[in-house]
Amino acid sequence: MTKRILNVVTNVSHYEDPSEPTGLWLSELTHAYHVFAEAGYQQAIVSPKGGLSPLEPRSLKFPNYDRSAKSWKADPAKMELLANTASPDEIDSADFDAIFFTGGHAVMFDFPDSEGLQRITREIFERGGIVSSVCHGYAGLLNTTLSDGSLLVAGRKLTGFSWAEEVLARVDKLVPYNVEEQMKKRGALYEKGLIPFTSYVVADGRLVTGQNPGSAKATAKKVVSVFEG
Repeated sequence: MTKRILNVVTNVSHYEDPSEPTGLWLSELTHAYHVFAEAGYQQAIVSPKGGLSPLEPRSLKFPNYDRSAKSWKADPAKMELLANTASPDEIDSADFDAIFFTGGHAVMFDFPDSEGLQRITREIFERGGIVSSVCHGYAGLLNTTLSDGSLLVAGRKLTGFSWAEEVLARVDKLVPYNVEEQMKKRGALYEKGLIPFTSYVVADGRLVTGQNPGSAKATAKKVVSVFEG
């Protein structure tokens, strides 16, 4: 039976400082979307509020703006998918086998406290599906609890954008909190690659996470390999 992936994107367009734009890191979606499409999977896109998912301006510049991202942005049908994302209350988790949280610093603001996304994530995971994220997308897993009240991330190995990478990217003064630190406080067994900004993926059973934008393709491929057993 064809696998079905629910991709999660942000609705936030700027940091707390309105003059500092942010949004979806486009290649983190496009790289994974392409891998899932190649595997023959069906896909949908959801955001915390539904509707428009704005693009992170820095993801549209060299070297981040690659062929995959350019192709998506040049395709009106693909851009329409980001203009009209579903809201969580429109999503039946039973329709999906995996959830994939994309990144961009914007997600730090609207992913963690979305009860709708938490519900979908919990239901997919407890039904035997895969929960996955790349880069800042793991902020969407910070507060997700399972039916027994425990945190999904507690005691599980994962990765995501590191504090060292925030500093190197010169956004450590803009971000609302340190996701790596918050994950560790919740009992997650955080890991990161030796070299910042290089691809690094961690799979702990049905929890599959990638560290940074360069990890999106490998993270999606790992999801496919977990499905294939």
